[in-house]
Amino acid sequence: MKKIYVIGSANTDMVVKTEFLPGPGETVLGGTFFMNAGGKGANQAVAAARLGGDVVFVGRVGDDIFGKQTIEGLQKEKIDTRFVSEDRENPSGTALITVNAEGENCIVVAPGANSKLNAAHLPDLREAEIILMQLEIPIETIEAAAAKAKEHQQRVIINPAPAQPLSDVLLKDLFLITPNETEADHLTGVSVNDKLTARKAAEVLLRKGVQHVIITMGKQGAYYKSEDKELMIDAPVVEVLDTTAAGDTFSGAIAVALTEDKSWEDAIRFAIRAASISVTRLGAQASVPYRNEIG
Repeated sequence: MKKIYVIGSANTDMVVKTEFLPGPGETVLGGTFFMNAGGKGANQAVAAARLGGDVVFVGRVGDDIFGKQTIEGLQKEKIDTRFVSEDRENPSGTALITVNAEGENCIVVAPGANSKLNAAHLPDLREAEIILMQLEIPIETIEAAAAKAKEHQQRVIINPAPAQPLSDVLLKDLFLITPNETEADHLTGVSVNDKLTARKAAEVLLRKGVQHVIITMGKQGAYYKSEDKELMIDAPVVEVLDTTAAGDTFSGAIAVALTEDKSWEDAIRFAIRAASISVTRLGAQASVPYRNEIG
């Protein structure tokens, strides 16, 4: 089976579900508390594994209970954790998440050991069919991994979240980038709200050397653009409970679909179905569906 290497963050998410998000200086009573495994890298690894991928996770955790629980949780998902290193000086990453009645969220992340994952911790990546990364680890590490992959003509996917600038050097090494509307705006300066503006943003990224662009657009679905193809794929109507890991589920699903040589249209439909299920459930990894749920 073709291997997917996910290089990224692992956090413990502390979630409060409440009626509305508090404003500055405001206290909201009446919330319900959950604690879940999270982190964009680990979320995407779990999504890819549950959806049928052969997944190797590369990350860094603290020498604490959260770190041990993270490794145990990934192993239960049949994810290869040989390259999860332990940091004895920094705690495991944590995230504080508030989710309102409409399923929208507000997140603050304390990266801890994630911020210490550097190029020296990267394993030999040559057996990877796809290398999937996000932006909750140092950008220098992401650039080093992408450069390694380029040497061996491997496919690199970046989900550019949380939004931050990416260098042209990194962008030209990417097989696929999967921003949402906000992230696409941050990367390109184009405010994305429909197919036309999504096309304009995608064209900016293609000119910088990215081979394929998928812009996820929530209820509108997803927009795809390459040099010679364009697609707009609708999303099903669902009752949204929590959007926390929707983008991570989409990214993990896309990686799996590409290792299975699905067409771009089929791959995007597969990923949208997976993400649409995830938003109907609370939590990050807890919300990720299994392959038999996709249909």
